[in-house]
Amino acid sequence: MSENQGQIPEGAPESEKEGYQERYDLSVARLKEMQAEDTTAEPFRDYFRQMAGFALGLTEITRQIMDGSWHKLSLEELQEGNLALYADILPDHYEKSYANPEYAVSVFGEEMGKLLSFLYTELRGGIAYAFECRPDYLTILNELLIQVYNHFEGGIPKPESIQDIFYWYASDYCDVFLTDRIEEQLYPMQSFAADVVLCEDLDDERYLYRFGEYITENELGTARHLRSLPLETLKKMADVYTEGYRIGFINTGKDLSKKSVVDIRYRLGFERVVKLAIENFEKMGLAPVIYRAASSVVTKRGQRKVGFWGAAANKQYEYDHRQDEALFLDKRYMERKLDVVRHVYEESKRQAAQYAGPALIETFGENPFSPQVKKEANTYTEAQRSLSLAYDSRSGQITNQYIKGEERSFTIIAFPVPEIGEQYAEIFDEVIRINTLDAKLYETVQQRMIDALDQGEYVHVLGKGKNETDIRVKLHTLEDPEKETVFENCVADVNIPVGEIFTSPVLEGTQGVLHVSRVYLNELQYRNLKLTFREGRITDYTCSNFENEEDNRKYVSDNVLHDHPTLPLGEFAIGTNTTAYVAGRKYQIEEKLPILIAEKTGPHFAVGDTCYSWSEDVRVYNPNGKEIVAKDNSISRLRKEDPEKAYFQCHTDITIPYEELDEISVVTKEGKRIILLKNGRFVLPGTEVLNEPLERWEKDAEGRNCNGQ
Repeated sequence: MSENQGQIPEGAPESEKEGYQERYDLSVARLKEMQAEDTTAEPFRDYFRQMAGFALGLTEITRQIMDGSWHKLSLEELQEGNLALYADILPDHYEKSYANPEYAVSVFGEEMGKLLSFLYTELRGGIAYAFECRPDYLTILNELLIQVYNHFEGGIPKPESIQDIFYWYASDYCDVFLTDRIEEQLYPMQSFAADVVLCEDLDDERYLYRFGEYITENELGTARHLRSLPLETLKKMADVYTEGYRIGFINTGKDLSKKSVVDIRYRLGFERVVKLAIENFEKMGLAPVIYRAASSVVTKRGQRKVGFWGAAANKQYEYDHRQDEALFLDKRYMERKLDVVRHVYEESKRQAAQYAGPALIETFGENPFSPQVKKEANTYTEAQRSLSLAYDSRSGQITNQYIKGEERSFTIIAFPVPEIGEQYAEIFDEVIRINTLDAKLYETVQQRMIDALDQGEYVHVLGKGKNETDIRVKLHTLEDPEKETVFENCVADVNIPVGEIFTSPVLEGTQGVLHVSRVYLNELQYRNLKLTFREGRITDYTCSNFENEEDNRKYVSDNVLHDHPTLPLGEFAIGTNTTAYVAGRKYQIEEKLPILIAEKTGPHFAVGDTCYSWSEDVRVYNPNGKEIVAKDNSISRLRKEDPEKAYFQCHTDITIPYEELDEISVVTKEGKRIILLKNGRFVLPGTEVLNEPLERWEKDAEGRNCNGQ
């Protein structure tokens, strides 16, 4: 859809095309009038002039792209334009930006400030529509701004009247926003980004600005670094990524030949690898969908980015607006959205059945972010939290009805960005090495651990020093140990790199405290994160990010429990990738490692759904032929009675680093204790090879100390 992207769809009735075009032209003319009018009182006059100017700027971008003049701009001009689009929310300017709810409330008062800050945030979503040449979407936003402005021309309106406008905007247009959001995940011909990746000159850095995302040295530096690498290295990166995807289907007994669509998600800068990956996927019979991370309040879910994305201009801005839906979320609106989701999937059920699953390239290396909690930001009421959770659950059930969990797979791989430090190029090479470690070696060593664990009744994990971890994880009982196993031997298919064994614990009998001094989860930093479990469920939680304990608990509740009153322990795993662990220590990037790699560097515990959610009934086998039977727990088994109670739509891994570990042992029914790790070292016979990277690192450290380094 490259040439026609952004124009009124070719298949649309003539009356619809003319209607949108006429509305678009009228809205642009009205915005120009608004800039010159004095019909609103201060302090609102400046706000509306700024908003009209911003909206008109987006109109100009669309014109330039559609008439071809945008492609003639120099790199410097594109960079200036990109900075101008995002300058207002950058940290240096955010303090006095209307997008900052704290500032907006200080200018307009509590109720109106929250509303107008939200309006600006929603208008900023129009950046995506401008670059994808969607005047129909820009018309909707322009008309929203004009409608609010009209209410201020006769004096200062009641906040309730503005809130009503936002409610009906979201309700009336959710069929447009949600329909397009779902369809762009299913239909390759609608992939704006795939056209850019395949058709633009990737040697010309200007292509990065074609997406409309905020571009920093991370995106530019990544693109430059990939341009400097030999084609052989790029192919190696693409091959491990796409092969992991293909093998994931084989290892889970799923038929990839029935699928035709792969969902590629990545951060800008990796287009050279993505282009090669598209070629690999096409050989598997898969066409790519590559869509933008959602920008509208109707389609985005908190801070989670699903799709392609650029740099976050300001993570505090994103955090401040993560619950803007609180302005109008009620049961009627939730049911309206669910009706749309159900209708779209039913209309596209044949295409939905072709969806194979996501293939994600994650990035890491940015400085950890710990947000400021602002009372002025929109937040859910308790009733709205329940509605939001219900929507996630029910929409997940609808999606799984048409894109069946037992028929789809995924893969995830991660690479650093330049912000990780001066040794970026060296770290990048090291990560490539980590991502391509000898899977056969790990398969053999990890099987030794599984053989010991299969004898156990529970696993005991004990922290060391200031680490307060003391938890017992109950294991499933094997009915036929010759043919069954409790742990999956994970050897770099869907979850790259190699280096973990994992299981779904028995909740009843799982008790204790999980504590980690510092961890980075979903782009947020936690200090002294502590979770208490009873019968496998979280009963208490805290961290030490804030002075106020209430803020600490809310931070964990919002971002680890995702507003659920409790979550079960969905996974217990032991990471074995000591090479990755040493790399983190060597380059002092431990806290910057993504969970994808960090989870391989110690035992980790996932709260939420199991690793097998929506596909528990698919029979899965380890490389040695034994069937993995620990895929369920007492909560996930409720799917057969009430799926809404069985799934939480979240799965968050929390890793304890080796240096904070005293012991991991498995205890048999007879009371025999088999020690797997002691003082951060693997001690089970047959697993000692995993200590070699640790020992080399310590030896090198001694040498550096002796040399005074």
